[in-house]
Amino acid sequence: MSARRKAHPAVATRSPSASPSAFAGGRRWWHFLLDGAVLAILLGVAVVGFGPAFGHNPHYLVAGFGAIVLGLGVGALGAHWRLGLITMIGLGFVVYMVFGSALAAPGESILGFIPSLGSLRGLLLGIMLSWKQLLTLAPPVGTSVEVLVVPYLAAFVAAILTATLAWRLRNSYWAMIPVAVLFITAILFGTTEVFLPVLRGSLLAAGAIAWFAYRHEVLRRETAGAISANQQIQDKAATLTSLLRRIGMGAGVILVAGAVTMAAAPALTVSADRDVLRDTVIPPPDLHNLPSPLTKFRDYVKNEKDTALLTVKDLPKNGRVRLAAMDNYDGVVFNVDPNSSASFAPIGDPKSLNNGIAGTGTSVGVVVDGYSDVWIPTVSAAQSLSYESISGQSPNLYLNKASGTALNLAGVAKGDEYTMDVQLPSVDANKLAGSGFGSVPLPKLENVPPVVGTKANEIVGEVDTPLKKVQALESALQREGKFSNGLEGQTTSNSGHSAARITKMLSGKEMVGDDEQYATTMALMARHLGIPARVVMGFYLDEKDPNNGAGSVVVKGSDVHAWVEVNFAGVGWVPFNPTPDKDHIPNPPEPQNASKPKPQVLQPPPPPQEPADLPPDSAPDALDTDGKKNNQAGIFGTILMILGVAAIPIIIIALPLVLIVVLKTRRRKKRHSTGLPTDRVGGGWSEVLSLATDLGAEVGGNGTRRESAASLNSAFPASQASTALLAERADAAIFGPGQPSEEEVATYWQNVDHSVNGMTGSVGFWKRQRAKFSPRSLLAEAKVRAGKKARQRGLRSSEAANSSGVANSQGGAEKRSKLARFLKKS
Repeated sequence: MSARRKAHPAVATRSPSASPSAFAGGRRWWHFLLDGAVLAILLGVAVVGFGPAFGHNPHYLVAGFGAIVLGLGVGALGAHWRLGLITMIGLGFVVYMVFGSALAAPGESILGFIPSLGSLRGLLLGIMLSWKQLLTLAPPVGTSVEVLVVPYLAAFVAAILTATLAWRLRNSYWAMIPVAVLFITAILFGTTEVFLPVLRGSLLAAGAIAWFAYRHEVLRRETAGAISANQQIQDKAATLTSLLRRIGMGAGVILVAGAVTMAAAPALTVSADRDVLRDTVIPPPDLHNLPSPLTKFRDYVKNEKDTALLTVKDLPKNGRVRLAAMDNYDGVVFNVDPNSSASFAPIGDPKSLNNGIAGTGTSVGVVVDGYSDVWIPTVSAAQSLSYESISGQSPNLYLNKASGTALNLAGVAKGDEYTMDVQLPSVDANKLAGSGFGSVPLPKLENVPPVVGTKANEIVGEVDTPLKKVQALESALQREGKFSNGLEGQTTSNSGHSAARITKMLSGKEMVGDDEQYATTMALMARHLGIPARVVMGFYLDEKDPNNGAGSVVVKGSDVHAWVEVNFAGVGWVPFNPTPDKDHIPNPPEPQNASKPKPQVLQPPPPPQEPADLPPDSAPDALDTDGKKNNQAGIFGTILMILGVAAIPIIIIALPLVLIVVLKTRRRKKRHSTGLPTDRVGGGWSEVLSLATDLGAEVGGNGTRRESAASLNSAFPASQASTALLAERADAAIFGPGQPSEEEVATYWQNVDHSVNGMTGSVGFWKRQRAKFSPRSLLAEAKVRAGKKARQRGLRSSEAANSSGVANSQGGAEKRSKLARFLKKS
C-alpha cells in the first residue's frame, strides 16, 4: 500500500501532453488508413446528393470531397493529441477559413485559390446565410461562395465528427450518425429530382455494414489477445475455419443488405411528390396584382400592330418567342398561377437554367424596343439568360422552370439586352403517337361555362388515343371557327375570354374570334376531358413571311399569337394551334326585307313596377383586408422558417456546450445540498478535483485527498495552501466523530469557492473557457461509476456461487445421514 502511494504522485503529476494517442492501441497503421478510406467513401456518397441543386456542376464535388479530406485530417489530429472540444472548434475554424477560398470560393479568391477579402467575407457570412441562399435560388444555384459553403461546411463538420467518433470510441456504430445526418441534409437541401437512389442507398448500406463487421473483428482480436496473454494458438485449422466462416457470413449479410436496398429503393422513390425544404422555404413573388398577359392581346393587335417591340437575332425558322404560360382560370381571365407546376424562384446560375432537354441548340439575342412589361420574352427552352439592364443595375430575375416563364419585377425597359442559349425541343412523331398524357400538377379551374364540356364531349366522341383526342379538338376549332380580330372592316368580335365571352362564342350560329378566344376554348375543353393543357402567349412570324428564319427579325405587335400546350408523358409540352386561318372569315349577314314605316301612335304610360331586389353587398374591401392579413401571416411564417433553417448550424454547435454546462451546474447543486453533512463536505472536495480535471491536470483516482492535493501543487502553485487545507479539513470532517455542523459545511464550501477561483485565476482566459465547456470530468466520473457497477455485479456473482456451494454440501450431508439410518435398521 505504501509503495503504491509513493508511486502515485509521479503518475498524477504527468503533464496533459503525455496522454496516449488514440492510435497507440497496437493496431497497424494501414488499419487507420482503411478506416479513413471507408469513411471518405461513405461521406462522399452523401455529398453527391447535393448534385441536382447545383445542376451536377463539378465545383460542388470539389468543395464537398475536399472538405471530407480536411475534416478527416482534423479528426485524426484531435484523436492523436487528445484535443478538447474548444481546441477542436478553434482548429476546425482555422482550417475552414484557410482552405475554404480554394475549395468553396474559387471565383472570389485570387487566382482561384489565394484567400481574398471577398472570399473570406463569403466564408464567414456563409456559415449563417448560405443555407437560406441555397434554398431560395432556382436550381441550378450556381457556383458562388454564397451557395458552395453549404456542401463544404456540411461535409467538413460531418467528417470531423465521424473521424472523432470512429477513432476515440471503441464502439464504431456512433460514427455512422454524422454520415446519416449528412445524407439527409443533402436530400433536404436538394430538389425533387431523385438522383441515383438505388446506387447511393446500396453503397451506403453495404459500406456501413462491411465497416462495422471489420471493426468488430478488430476489436474481438484485440480483446482475445489481451486475455490470452500471448499464448500460442493450439488448433490453427480450427482458427482458420472460424475465420472463413465469419468472412462468409459477413459477405452474405452485405449481399442481403444490398439486395434489400436495391429492391426497396425503387418502391420508395416511385412517387413523383418529394418533400424538400426548397418547396417550403422559397417565397414566390406575389403575382396576384399583375394582370394576365392575355388581357393585352387585343391591344397589341389594334394599337401596336406596327410598333417594333423586339429585335431578335438568330431566331430559328418558325421559332416562337414566349411571354408566359397560363394554367389558372377563374371565369374571367387565364393567368399565371405561381403555385401550380412550380413556383417562381430567383435565378441562381444564369448560365444554366434548364438541363436534360433533347433538341437543337443555338444562341439567340434580344434587344428590347417598344415592348414594356414584367414578362421577359424568351425562347423555349432557354439554357441560359445573360441579362443587361439599360439602367446598369443587376435586375432580380425569377424563373418558373416548369412553364419556361421568366420574370423581371422591375419591368423590361426599352434598351435592355439579353442573350439566351436556346435548346429547341425535338418531338418524335412516332413516340408522340404512342404516348399517354403526362402527370403534372395544375390548379383547379373555376367558373367554366357548361357549354365547354358539352361541346368537348361532342367533338371527341369515340376517339380513344390521347393524341387523337387533342387533334380532334384542334381540327374542330380550326374547321368550324371563323377568324376576326374585330378591326375596322372585319366582322365584330369582342375582346376578352371570360366565361360569358366563351359561352357566346360556342352558342352562336358561328364561332367568331381570334387566338385569345380559340386558345382559351381549347384549353378549357382539354382540361374538362382530363388533359393537362395550358395557354401560352407570345410572338412568331407567319410561315410565308420572307423574314422568317432571317439573322435579325423585328417583332411587331401584329405578330402576337396565343396557342395551347399539352403535356405528354416522356415528351413534355407540345404546342397546338386551334385558331383558324385568317382568310377563314365569317359569312356575311343575310339581307333583310325593307319594312314599311307605320304611323306613330301615342302609347299610354307603362304601369308602375315594383322595386327590384338588389343582391347583397359582396363587401370586396373586407375580403381584400382578410386576404392582406392572410398574406402577412404567410410572409411572417416564411420569415420564421428561414430564420429556423439558418439557426440549424448554431444549434448544432451550441447544443453540446449548453448540455455540458447544465450537467456541471446540476452536479454542483447536488454535491452542495444533497446527503449528510459529511457527504456535502466530500462533494466540495470532489468539486475541486473536477475543476482540476477540466483544466487539464492529471488527478489520480486511487490516492488519498492529501496525495491528490500534493499532485495539484505543480499544476496550480498559487492554490497550494488552500487545496492542502481543504484536503485536511475534509479528512477531519469525514473520519472524525459525529457529523459536522451546517455552519462548518457552509464555511468549507466558501473555502472551496476561494480555492476554485484561485485555480481558474492562475490560467489564461481561453483555458478557463475551455475548462468551462470541457466534458473531461463528466466522462471521468461516468467511468468511475461504470467500474463500481461492474465490481458490484462481480461481488453478487461470487456470493451467489458461494451460496450454491453451501447448499450443495448441506444436501450431501443430509443424504449420507439418511443412508446410515437405513443400514442400521437393516
